[in-house]
Amino acid sequence: MSAPHAARAASPRLPLDDAGRRGFRRYLPPGGDAASAREAGRALRASTPRAEHAEVVLPEGRDALGVIERTHGGRIPELIGVRVNRMLQSAHAYYRGTVDVMTRDLAAGPVTGIHLVIDADAHLGNFGLYASPERRLVFDLNDFDEAGVGPWEWDLRRLGVSLALELASQGAAEDTARHEVTGMIDAYRTELRRLTDLAATDRFFASVDAAAELLGTGYPSFDRGVAKARTRTSEQALGKVARIDDHGRAFLDVQPPLLVPYPAERLERMTHRLHEYLGTLHTDRALLLSQYRLVDVARRVVGVSSVGTHCSIVLLQGPSGENLLLQVKEALPSVLETYGALTDVEPRAGEAADRHARRVTGSQRILQSTSDPFLGRTVDPDGRNYFWRQFRDMKGSIDLSRAAPGEIRAYAALCARQLARAHAQSPDAFAVVGYLGSSPTFPAAIGRWCADYARIVEQDWQAFSEAVAAGRFPRSEG
Repeated sequence: MSAPHAARAASPRLPLDDAGRRGFRRYLPPGGDAASAREAGRALRASTPRAEHAEVVLPEGRDALGVIERTHGGRIPELIGVRVNRMLQSAHAYYRGTVDVMTRDLAAGPVTGIHLVIDADAHLGNFGLYASPERRLVFDLNDFDEAGVGPWEWDLRRLGVSLALELASQGAAEDTARHEVTGMIDAYRTELRRLTDLAATDRFFASVDAAAELLGTGYPSFDRGVAKARTRTSEQALGKVARIDDHGRAFLDVQPPLLVPYPAERLERMTHRLHEYLGTLHTDRALLLSQYRLVDVARRVVGVSSVGTHCSIVLLQGPSGENLLLQVKEALPSVLETYGALTDVEPRAGEAADRHARRVTGSQRILQSTSDPFLGRTVDPDGRNYFWRQFRDMKGSIDLSRAAPGEIRAYAALCARQLARAHAQSPDAFAVVGYLGSSPTFPAAIGRWCADYARIVEQDWQAFSEAVAAGRFPRSEG
């Protein structure tokens, strides 16, 4: 591993291209051909050799704890202790909460210069199960808070390190982690090549049928994950977060600090935001939800990385007394901007007031094979951006803590293939295929990098734990 040195300067802003979008070179410009884009990708091996991706390069003056403190600066103060407590649970939990730290590190290392629409936080825990509008259980990426336009390699590194950490938590040797990450990256490369050989419309409609891919494989963890996801409906969630009063009216329960009802004036303001939200939906879905009225709203703590941001649950009631839960999450600037030194990370041009929420919702629709039909956005008068979605609709995950090595390997390959499907939606995926080629050089380089960086994460987690014990960060249960 090399000695730390200063991060490379961000690429200069480029003018509008023929498609009216800003920000980065197009290797497949409008009207271009795939063969030329692949050749352009192959040519990039001269300036950024594939073997160079194996070296961990860290920014000069690296301060992971300082980055965490800056991230906490804009969050709800009483929830920071909850976030800290969740990050303390394991090196993997810490990793989930520190995409900002890793993105700053990634900005110091080598990149090809090929930018796609990426997830920017594509660790294993951000893949999962959910229902399509046709009520089919699908498997895909399911978190897009940081998504936008950026270096495709960053998604692979984020995914690979999460696999290395998962294996380490189960006692696997570092050589094993390196080998397994290499195999996962090779699965990504194979799938990306296959997808770019398809017609553009076939790539667009490609998806993973969770029932076909996960059930019947002989892997108990997959069977348990699918079975649990099918029970995680909005109705089931309602029983956990709401109560019915003596008059049969539903209201959100008080479960501090995880679920805290808002005062009455917030309910009135949310009614106005609800009408704004409906205006961002397709007409048929807006008409459907217009039949519902707002009953209650409460602040809710979610995840690890998102703890402390402004997140809410909205309880709606339909004309026949049926209930529906929506989640409203704050959309902050992406780490691609704040720590990745990138500009123009929104998939479409514009400096509108809702650009952060539009980045999240637009990226989700691009990266997922099928997205939440109720995905929309709003902006508060103070400028805060929010995106809206269903609270639960057969959402679930695979618990790898109880998985055998073969199950972890199969799951990692499935995530890699789905990430390839997501990346294949960007035209410059052809250039990525050209850069990757068919040799084992790039997968082996990423495998080595991820194993080395996982060791750094373990060290950072230990330093974070010591800082919490010393009182530098607050800690509270939740």
